[in-house]
Amino acid sequence: MTSDAHVLIAGAGPVGLTAAVSLVRAGVPVTVFEAGADLSTESRASTFHPPTLDMLDSLGAAQPLIAQGLTASTFQYRTMRHGILAQFDFSAIADLTNHPYRLQCEQSRLTRILHDQLRGQAGFTIEFGSAVEAASQDADGVTVTIKRDGTTESRRGRWLIGADGARSDVRRSLAIEFEGFTWPDRFLVISTPFDFYSAIAGLAPVSYVADPQRWRFLLQIPGLWRVMFPIAERESDETALTPEFAQALMANVVPGIAHYEIAHTTLYKVHQRVAKTLRRGRAFLIGDAAHINNPLGGMGMNGGIHDAMNLAARLADVWHGRAADITLDLYDRERRLVTLEYIDQQSTQNKRNLESDGVAFKAQLDAIAADPQRTRDYLMRVSMIASLRRAKELGATPP
Repeated sequence: MTSDAHVLIAGAGPVGLTAAVSLVRAGVPVTVFEAGADLSTESRASTFHPPTLDMLDSLGAAQPLIAQGLTASTFQYRTMRHGILAQFDFSAIADLTNHPYRLQCEQSRLTRILHDQLRGQAGFTIEFGSAVEAASQDADGVTVTIKRDGTTESRRGRWLIGADGARSDVRRSLAIEFEGFTWPDRFLVISTPFDFYSAIAGLAPVSYVADPQRWRFLLQIPGLWRVMFPIAERESDETALTPEFAQALMANVVPGIAHYEIAHTTLYKVHQRVAKTLRRGRAFLIGDAAHINNPLGGMGMNGGIHDAMNLAARLADVWHGRAADITLDLYDRERRLVTLEYIDQQSTQNKRNLESDGVAFKAQLDAIAADPQRTRDYLMRVSMIASLRRAKELGATPP
C-alpha cells in the first residue's frame, strides 16, 4: 500500500475528468483510476446545455469542444399528424448565459480535451487498466482496492470520488442504496448519415416527435443523425438489434423512404435512480454513480458535470483550509435534492409527453409559447439553469 495525499477519482469519463481538471486547477493533487485501457470512444451522451458550456468555459474546455460540435439554438416538438407543435429558441435567455444554445457533440470528444489539458500537469496522475473494485475509509483517509492485470493492490488517498458509472463499485462498497426503478421499455438509438433536412420541412436539429404508439427523437451530431425509439417490453433484445427491425422503424420517420444507411445501433435499458446519499464520510458519488435518468432532455451527463464542479469547488476549499469539512455536506444536499426535484422529474415528464397523442401537450406548449415569461421560465428549466439556481437555494436553506 502506498500513502498518497491525493484526491482519488474512480472513472475517467467526462464527469470524472471534469472533477480532475477543476481540482488540479485549484491546486489539489489528483489520481484518476480508469478501468479501460484508454479513454472510452463510445458516443453515448452528446448534448451539452448552456450552463454546462459556461462551466466548461471556465476550465478552458468549451471553445475546443464547440469547434468539434454543432450548435443548436432551437428545438421543436412535433407529431406526425399535426406537424410542428412548438419551436423554442434559446436566444430568449441569452442574458442568462454566454452560450444560448445546445451543443451537439459526443462526450468522448470532451474527455480527450480534458485529458489533454491535464497531461503533464503537476499534481495529476492517471492510471489506465486500473479498476477500483472496493473502498474503505477511516478518519484520515480512504483506501481503494485496484485490480490491474489480474492482480490487486491497495492505494490510499485523502478523499475519494466515485465517477465510475451506473454500476459503480464505489457506491456498492459504500453500501449506498440506488433508489428508484427501471422502465419496462428500452430505448433503441439508430445513427444514420441520412440528410433529414432535405426530407422534413422546417426540421430543427433537435426534434421530439410525440406518438402514443412509437414516439421518436431526432438529434443531429457531427456527420450523423441519431434517431431514438422506444422498444416495448414484448419486443426482445435480439429482434430489436436486427437490421430489419431498425429499417422498419426508420421507414416510419419519412413517408416513402424505406431504406437507410445505418452507421450503428445501440439498445439500452432506461432507469430513474438516485443514490440515497451522495456522501459517505470521505467518499462521494458524482454523475451516473450518483443518479441516472432517461436521456430525453439530455440531463444525465450535464447533471454529472454540475456535480463535479460543485464538489470540486467545495473540496478545494476544505483542502486548502478555507472551509470546514462540514461544508461538504452541502454537496449532497444541493445535488441530490435538485436531482430529485428537477432532473428526475423533468426527464420523466419529457417521456410522458412524447408518449401522448400530442393534443393536451400542444395546448400546454401553445400556452407557454404565447407568454414570454412562461417561455423564459420553460427555457430556464429545460436548459438546466433553473436546476442550478434551485441547488443554490437548497444549499442556503438549513436542513
